[in-house]
Amino acid sequence: MSTKPSRGELTDSDSENPSEELTEVVCLESDLQDGQMMEVEVGHHGVLLTRSGGKYSAIGNQCTHYGAPLSKGFISGNRVRCPWHGSCFNVHTGDLEEYPGIDCLPCHKTLRQEKRIKRMGTAVPGVTHTVLLLGGGAASLSCAETLRQENFGGRIIMVTREDLLPYDKTRLSKVMNVESDSILMRRMEFFHQYDIEVWLRKEALSVDTDKKTVTFDDGSVQSYDQLLISTGCRAKGLDVPGMNLGNIKMLETNEKKNTNTEFFLSHSVLFLKVKEVVLKSGKVIPAEVLIVGIGTMPNSEYLKDSKIQMTSKNFVKVDKYMHTNVPDVFCGGDLAMFPLAIAKNRMINIGHWQMAQAQGRIVALNMLNKTTELNSVPFYWTVLVGKTIRYTGYGEGYTELVIKGQFEDRKFLALYIKDEEVIAAAGLNFDPAVSAVAERLATGKVITKDEAQYVKSFSLFYTLFLYSHLLIILVKLNLNNMTPERQCREIYFCEK
Repeated sequence: MSTKPSRGELTDSDSENPSEELTEVVCLESDLQDGQMMEVEVGHHGVLLTRSGGKYSAIGNQCTHYGAPLSKGFISGNRVRCPWHGSCFNVHTGDLEEYPGIDCLPCHKTLRQEKRIKRMGTAVPGVTHTVLLLGGGAASLSCAETLRQENFGGRIIMVTREDLLPYDKTRLSKVMNVESDSILMRRMEFFHQYDIEVWLRKEALSVDTDKKTVTFDDGSVQSYDQLLISTGCRAKGLDVPGMNLGNIKMLETNEKKNTNTEFFLSHSVLFLKVKEVVLKSGKVIPAEVLIVGIGTMPNSEYLKDSKIQMTSKNFVKVDKYMHTNVPDVFCGGDLAMFPLAIAKNRMINIGHWQMAQAQGRIVALNMLNKTTELNSVPFYWTVLVGKTIRYTGYGEGYTELVIKGQFEDRKFLALYIKDEEVIAAAGLNFDPAVSAVAERLATGKVITKDEAQYVKSFSLFYTLFLYSHLLIILVKLNLNNMTPERQCREIYFCEK
């Protein structure tokens, strides 16, 4: 085990010096019971007011991922889960506790209308301990940020073969005409501020775990003390005549195209022509652009001569701490084959954004010898014909399906049952039910088949504690030099 890396000084992004304030009465105590939340307005700004364990908190109401209203989500204990994509935040501190969000919520005396970056440290001069991150995706970015949030003072190098800084790849398959600049997760100023080196257009060719070095395609060699392998997967290509034609595109990077979509299920492509696709059934489909999306294959060729253990399909095996079989080498993201806690630690591979982010954080904590297991619950979403379907859990091997609502009405919740328990859920226009199921699974509490069949309201997933005394709740909004970046709010209580 390596020596615990050095720590640097904190850069406090929450510093404020407000003088002018606005105080408003927003509700009575009887309006907000323990375990409840509501959106309130203070100075024309939305605030999420929560009550948990008898404590009131005022935090930002917009999820830092895509801006979903958290008041429409699910609160359980001391955290609220986003109704859209499952991000979780601590209701008292505003800190991010589950991805895919990357920023924290504004809260308490430093509440702002915009997002809040958790306090991060910087490199310490003279500290040579180097963490090398192979890949520029969600796992690497999460790992780098967590290291600095935990005040790691060494060198952080992120290496990617792409020509863009880490960007939100989930939008590529869901939003047309996406501009590269609009999907960046962080801008270069951020990486400079927190001393995170990003090497673009550079690809690893080999890893020597004995010498602790990585050789790149430009001939350079970089040594490391700890290594994260998160080079992900790439799109599979069709092995048919015509696949090399110039107007055939692979949906893999930040290229963008407008298309009209028609589905041909249970068909195989036989061969391609310049302006048409010929299916095995003989059907000919006119096409100007062909986008191939038939699965992925791991980017792990550069590891084949290393001592890092891989599966028969060339995914990298890790344990619940994201360790590989080689000391100081970790793997996360789409390339990792890992034990999923809610699936009784079955070894699986999940190529999804939120899990990659969670794994990157776990890697960072374990690099710092802060022993932490991966316990995240998978949370997916997809957009089809303008409708968003949400999914949580791991449904492979389910034997029964319980449906709430109607498919025909485009409003339903599907609960996947195995061994008399709910193991996954999918929903359309049924918020925040999928988030509620995710939170239940995250706490380790079983949802029985009987609950799935007979419980009509997910309010049974949490308990409301009623109080008899009356309290007026005030939210104070600081207005000094009012700008979206410098707005702060405090919550006050007055007995009546």
